[in-house]
Amino acid sequence: MSKNVVEATDATFQEEVLNSNLPVLVDFWAPWCGPCLMVAPAIEEIAETYRHQLKVVKVNVDENPAVSSRYQIMSIPTLIIFKNGQPVDSVIGALPKNQLIQFISRHLAQA
Repeated sequence: MSKNVVEATDATFQEEVLNSNLPVLVDFWAPWCGPCLMVAPAIEEIAETYRHQLKVVKVNVDENPAVSSRYQIMSIPTLIIFKNGQPVDSVIGALPKNQLIQFISRHLAQA
C-alpha cells in the first residue's frame, strides 16, 4: 500500500476520517474482492497525485464491521467522500481512473 493511503479501523475511523481537515476518500474493500483489487492501483495513484488536497483511507470491511455497518456498506468496493466529518458523495463499483478523478474533483480542497 502507498504511503499516501491510510488504513483505518473501527477504532481509528473517527481520528483518520471524521476529524480530518481535508476531504477524505474512503475505500471500503476486502482482500477477496476482485473489483476492489482492480481499482486499488488507481486509488493509490490518486492518493499520490492529490495528497495535498485529499486524504485517502482504506477500510477492510471484514475486519471493521462497525464502520461498515454504520455507513450501510452492502457492496464493495464502495467509495465515500467525507467533508467535515460527513459523507457527501458515494459510488459503488470499480470505476476507471478517469471516472474516479471526475468523482473526487468536485470535492477537492483548494490547494
